[in-house]
Amino acid sequence: MVSAADSPGNDIKLFSGRANPELAEEIGGILGIPMGKIHISTFDDSEIHIQIEESIRGQDVFIVQSTCQPANENLMELLIMIDTARRASARQITAIIPYYGYGRQDHKHTGREPISAKLVADLITTAGADRVVSVDLHATQIQGFFNIPMDHLTAVPILAGYFQENRVPDAVIVAPDAGRVKVAEKYRDILDLPMALMNKRRSGIGGREVELLDIMGDVTGKIPILIDDVVASGTPIRQAEELINAGAKGVYLAITHPVLVGPAVELLKSPNIIELVVTNTVPVPEEKRLGGKVKVLSIAPLLAKVIWRIHHNQSVSHVFEEENIMFPV
Repeated sequence: MVSAADSPGNDIKLFSGRANPELAEEIGGILGIPMGKIHISTFDDSEIHIQIEESIRGQDVFIVQSTCQPANENLMELLIMIDTARRASARQITAIIPYYGYGRQDHKHTGREPISAKLVADLITTAGADRVVSVDLHATQIQGFFNIPMDHLTAVPILAGYFQENRVPDAVIVAPDAGRVKVAEKYRDILDLPMALMNKRRSGIGGREVELLDIMGDVTGKIPILIDDVVASGTPIRQAEELINAGAKGVYLAITHPVLVGPAVELLKSPNIIELVVTNTVPVPEEKRLGGKVKVLSIAPLLAKVIWRIHHNQSVSHVFEEENIMFPV
């Protein structure tokens, strides 16, 4: 945690878009700095207008904005906020994007498709950001899409810490696919649990069709902790049901970004899902928390530490070294 004695100086400003203002306010409270004064409105024709209502000339500006649903509006709002800060003569602009929308479009699944994650990186850079911070990108290569410094954080210590405090009997860490094996290994190392791997194959437009091929590892009679970066329309929840079919007694889900759209909330009502543990990179309204079945942990302390370190020109990767986890920020 950042103490009041370590609070940044008067040359730092923290602003929030409309995607997740509660998270930004929590970050500001930890850092001991007030939220920057900004007016954001939408004209009748749906255009976004932004005005910063205080001087930021020569200031170190941090803008907190997840590009979650509605993704296009929140992305455009972020770009305009960055441009506004640049034209107001900010010294340095850091875009804090806890959830990086369009991150799942990081490569072509079939022919004649865009790589939208790269396009978004170019837009953010062109708008005027000097640095970007995000959490648990869908693919780590997105860091290379930026031609400016990009700090890639992970919520693994936060999520794994929850299971350290709330031990699950007969637990096994489960990676949903080969792409999550390295992240699953970090959970395994922290929690000292066995690990299994699900083998799935995506096909169709945008990789929307998912086929489970097999499960490597023993889940019979155990309680899997299925890890992933994002739960949107419910693929991890369907995979949890496959684990039940393979003999698991019940499933916990540990997922960073709770996008939860389409049938996801309804699928979560299954008695086979014991708990979904997520962070607040994306706001989760009370009606989606299902009376506590969706447990939301705060990412604010991590982001506050990182903002403090960036402002003071200190190592960001040291945050994870303190947690004894090697993570290439």
